[in-house]
Formats: sequence, structure tokens, C-alpha cells
Amino acid sequence: MLVEKLSNDVDAAYLLKKLGVDGGGVSILASKMKHHIIYIKDLHVGGANILKQDALSIGADLAVPRGTVIAKEPFVDCILIATHQQLKTLSKKELAQPFGLKDLAHTLTDILKVKKNKEIKIMGVLNANDDSFFSGSRFRGANAQERIEEMIEKGAAIIDIGGVSSRPGALSVDADEELQRVKPILDVVSSNKLYNQVKFSIDSYEPKVISYALESGFSIVNDIAGLCNDEVCKLCASYDASAVLMHMQGRPQTMQDNPSYDSLLSDIYSFFEDRIANAESLGVKDIILDVGIGFGKTLEDNLRLIKNLEHFLSLGKELLVGASRKSMIDSIVVSRVEERLAGTLALHLESLRNGASILRVHDVKEHVQAVRVFEALKV
Repeated sequence: MLVEKLSNDVDAAYLLKKLGVDGGGVSILASKMKHHIIYIKDLHVGGANILKQDALSIGADLAVPRGTVIAKEPFVDCILIATHQQLKTLSKKELAQPFGLKDLAHTLTDILKVKKNKEIKIMGVLNANDDSFFSGSRFRGANAQERIEEMIEKGAAIIDIGGVSSRPGALSVDADEELQRVKPILDVVSSNKLYNQVKFSIDSYEPKVISYALESGFSIVNDIAGLCNDEVCKLCASYDASAVLMHMQGRPQTMQDNPSYDSLLSDIYSFFEDRIANAESLGVKDIILDVGIGFGKTLEDNLRLIKNLEHFLSLGKELLVGASRKSMIDSIVVSRVEERLAGTLALHLESLRNGASILRVHDVKEHVQAVRVFEALKV
């Protein structure tokens, strides 16, 4: 007899099918092999005690503060620990319970519906400015076309083109200047019909620039302003373009001036809910979410977001992460921007593990290779 301890990250369904488990049993057993850890804030202490007993009765558990059983505090934070199957049972049980547990049951049901996107896409970055923090992403004119063709050859699925730096402290640029910077590249994409080979994304929140890009064959709008301008939403709708909705606290000029949150994950989740509802009411059909690594975030915020990306999957949208060569790496291990590729790969692979499916990168070839190895390891 041989005994092998397997990773908790294995593809459960694949293993069960390979084992020869009956088709109906695969989904049942796979749900028992997946665990959920759910942090619940400000739950009524009566609800916490009921949930604790219900969880224990089915083999799950609820971690609560000392004194909860005697209602020392009226509201408590707690951590629910359950398998996928146990969570299904709890989501039904709590529908009939008081103290806010009915609302919790609906949230648990949403969590159960979450599925990670299996297709991973690499978005290559090309900047038409002289102010981007990484000089290796700056290209103009004929050099830009060569760079685009190179990224296509190396495996980019999307190419993101922008004319304004959004690094912390970057100077603002008016729409006319921004269009003047990117127009030669947009014209190259259009005249050579490069949009037939990969998707092109315009990194802008200016309607004038976005309109020209969409006319030039671009199909994605990457809006760091989080679709706050209804005109941008209407343009995406009229061209049936996808929209990347990014979270940023403040503006690029001030966003890193002591950023703070009441509750990081919940604050950003609520932001996404509001902006999604507005964009969809204006006709935007396909929305991609970007938590905005480095945009009004501390190092601890950035790391926590990457570790907990799955929290945002219940919104039913693809997740994009762009941590490429960002200064957060320097906060962990001192480096120059030219030396941050290894740190970038570590952050991006962890992002994929936690639910991201699109990576915005400066180094296409290296990421394509890393993703192929990552996918091979999932079996």
C-alpha cells in the first residue's frame, strides 16, 4: 500500500474522473474537497451563536471571539470554515433564521456560484509617452509597430495602448495632447488591420481619445477612472466594447498620500457594485474588474487584495491584475524597476491562483512561459 498526501490546490474533478469515479459522484465528492474560509463582520451575536451550532451540526465550524456564547458584545466578527457541500447546506439552513442570517444565506449562495475563469490572457503594455515609470514600455511611431508585432508573436492576447502616465505623482495631460500622442499608433493599428490578429485596448478615460480608438478597431476600454464618466460608458455600449473598470482611491497626483479604508475588501466591492450597475444601465455588456494594484493602496493593501481576489468573483466578472514592475516590489526587496521581473511573476502567478484571468504586463514572452507552466501544474 502507498499513501500520497495531495495538495489542496489539485483539480479535484480531474483526479476523480481519472480515478474512475461515477459521473454523478464526481460533483458530489469534488464539492467535499473544496474548502471555504469566510470572514463575516458585524454579525449579531444571536446570529453568531445560531450559526455556530448549525455549522457544528454538519461538520463545519465557526470561529468566534471569546464571550460570544454569553453575548458579551452585541455584534461580533467571525470566521466560517466549511467545505463546498457544507456551505450549500448552511445556505439553506440560515434562510429560516433571524438576526441577519437570511441575508447571510443569500451571500453564501452567491459565493457558491463563483467559478474561476479557465482561460488566461496576457495583456501587453505599450506607452506612447515619455513619463511612464518603466522606460521599456515606451514606444513611438515605427518602433511602436515593431513592438506590437513582437508582442503578438510572443503570445499577447490583448495589447493595451496609452498616452498618459498614471504613476503616482504623474502630471495631468489634456485630451488633445493625449490624442496627439496615441493617434499615430492607433492609425497604424487601423491601416494594417492589426486588430484582426489580437484585441486592442485603449488605456484612457477621455471620451475624445476613446472614440478615436474605437473607430480604429479597438475593442476594449481600460478606464483607470472606474467608468465614472457616463459618456465613456455610452461609447463602450455603442461600439459593443468591453470595459475594464478599475478601482482607484483619489487621483494619480495624490493617490499615494496616506491611502486608507474602513474595510478594504468591502469598500472596493461596494465601489464595483455601484459602478457596474451604472455602466450596465447605460448599455455596457462586458465588464472586466481591476482592483487597482498601487492605485491608492499601501503595500499591505496590495498584498491583501492579491491574496483575496476570489472575494470579487461573486460579482460575476473577469478579474484583471496589473502589478507589473510596480514599486510595491521595491517595498519588499530593494530593486530598480529594471530588476523587478521576478517579483512581478511571483505576484501575477499568485493572482492567477486566486482568481485573476487577465494579466497586464510589460514582459509578454516571460509571462506566456510562466502561465503555460502554471497551467501544467494545475492538474
